[in-house]
Amino acid sequence: MIYEFDGFKPVVHESAFIHPQAAVTGNVIIGANVYVGPGAAIRGDWGKIVIEDGCNVQENCTVHMFPGVEVRLQEGAHVGHGAIVHGAQLGKNCLIGMNAVLMDEVVIGDESIIGALSFLPAKFEVPRRKVVVGNPAKIVKDVSDEMIAWKTKGTGLYQQLPADCYRSLKPCEPLREEEADRPEQKKSYDIWKNT
Repeated sequence: MIYEFDGFKPVVHESAFIHPQAAVTGNVIIGANVYVGPGAAIRGDWGKIVIEDGCNVQENCTVHMFPGVEVRLQEGAHVGHGAIVHGAQLGKNCLIGMNAVLMDEVVIGDESIIGALSFLPAKFEVPRRKVVVGNPAKIVKDVSDEMIAWKTKGTGLYQQLPADCYRSLKPCEPLREEEADRPEQKKSYDIWKNT
């Protein structure tokens, strides 16, 4: 659902897909080919949130901040299932792993990878192309060309997902058993093969 708050209506590019079970509130700007999954909460009630082109905010993620802060997810940022971005800034083509927590004034450099379940305390800064893991988080190595190619391919799947959702996603009643002639999934995800 899309909600106005204190006179601010979210701005959502026509090619972006916001799942009906997500909540986007207030001063939020969402760019082209952005995917927002079910259960995500993007709350621009106390400050502005900008999600640039090609980003994805997956199922059950939270994006919020303390009052007066702007949160920005730069082009191609990838926020994995259940992650929390609270007042942080995400660089271009970065990956935030599943259930990671980024606290206030965290800055993630371009093409960096934050491991699943990592906790980045307030004001933690990650330079460009670093791998961060742990609780508390530590920078452990550089992102290789192979790693960023893998990440970019995965994000590519999410960049094509909005169009797929507009074309194919619809409410339905469940079947009570699998059909004998149930078709194979024919959608090509070649972008992910051979990684």
